[in-house]
Amino acid sequence: MKLKLLTPSDYAHLKQFFDQQKYKLCAYSLPSVLVWASKIYQPCGTITDDRTLIVGVEFNAIYEEKRHLILPISPVRDHSPAELRDIAVKAGFSRYSFVPADYIEKFGWSETGAFFEIKEHPELHDYIYFTDDLATLPGNKYSKKRNLIHQFEREYADRVQVEKITSATASECTDFLEKWCEERDCVGDPEGLSCEKQAAINALENTEILEMNGILLRVDNVVSAFGIASHITDEMGALHFEKAFSHIKGLYQFFDNFCAKHLFKGYKYINKESDMGVPGIAKAKKSYHPVMIIKSYDLTVR
Repeated sequence: MKLKLLTPSDYAHLKQFFDQQKYKLCAYSLPSVLVWASKIYQPCGTITDDRTLIVGVEFNAIYEEKRHLILPISPVRDHSPAELRDIAVKAGFSRYSFVPADYIEKFGWSETGAFFEIKEHPELHDYIYFTDDLATLPGNKYSKKRNLIHQFEREYADRVQVEKITSATASECTDFLEKWCEERDCVGDPEGLSCEKQAAINALENTEILEMNGILLRVDNVVSAFGIASHITDEMGALHFEKAFSHIKGLYQFFDNFCAKHLFKGYKYINKESDMGVPGIAKAKKSYHPVMIIKSYDLTVR
């Protein structure tokens, strides 16, 4: 079984497999699969004879030990642990990453453990929120967020414009991203922020092809924030990229609230991805009071 490199041009062909997929981790958003590509890693995949999509990530020689598959995507069935093992062997992979706990619970920890070593990855757990909570910020627990939004609105209300990201405005968002990365030293973090920056650029350049929803915010006509979202399940959308200048007080809180109101209509839940094991990111995500955490596991072939 040979997996071919995947690019955004494969989206239309592969979309049928993801339309009804049920895994809630952001790794199972097709746009996310396709935009996370860089000099370090590249998504790959193939469609089997039984109409199952096998997706993996190939890494360069330096990071080869990180190559992995995600769970097979099939519109009609789940694959048992025994089948997963056979697929991995045929594809030349030894590990699945981003395996949600509900998959393991469905087939049982004992059956899964008979074929794989199971390892929890807390830094890859996804934070899930009620859309209504992030859109309305109700109650005392969100009072600090509301106060920051009010401060921002008092200062900037007549200086703000929000618009849809299009191919015509993507380059402005990329310019903003460069400045945002200067604040956070992306270059000094080749595996983390640097790769996320490239994924965001890939998304900005292919937003329309990948049917992603994106908005940008201008302060004094200068792009100062952007957010890009996509579909995961019928009830859940993912906010893959949300960037805002940190030096403008209340901007992030205002923009996050705006994204919840305008990018996730019709979705009960918002998946805001993982904290990547970064304490500051974890603190920020917890401050918005997730309604659940979707756990992520690695399965390594025994």
